[in-house]
Amino acid sequence: MPKAIDIGAVLSTLTPLRNRGLDTSEEEASAAFATLASFNNGGIFTGSFDGASPWERHCGGDELVHILKGETRLTILSEKAEDILELKEGMMTVVPKGCWHRFHAPDGVTVLTATPQPTDHSTAEDPR
Repeated sequence: MPKAIDIGAVLSTLTPLRNRGLDTSEEEASAAFATLASFNNGGIFTGSFDGASPWERHCGGDELVHILKGETRLTILSEKAEDILELKEGMMTVVPKGCWHRFHAPDGVTVLTATPQPTDHSTAEDPR
């Protein structure tokens, strides 16, 4: 059964993750994000953070990333290239299936993503 979801109301129940980094635990990161709905082979997620995420990739499909507030530098690694996107409020992109990517948001960002599962993480300098 379809339902309407108030994204702002959900965000108001979350505590933004401060100083996200490679040493941030999964529990800390999970507390700053909420699952809004199931979607295809994953879900729709939202949350806020500042700092830098570890590398991640989704081998189950493409990931849609929409910036609700703030800005981030999103680095996407393909087999042969490194693309750096400067994303600001109202912008979106699609991260191709299987590409490693990470966020750097020193001043904070609030994201909405349609993320396939499973998600792989890496703290390597270059996870390729």
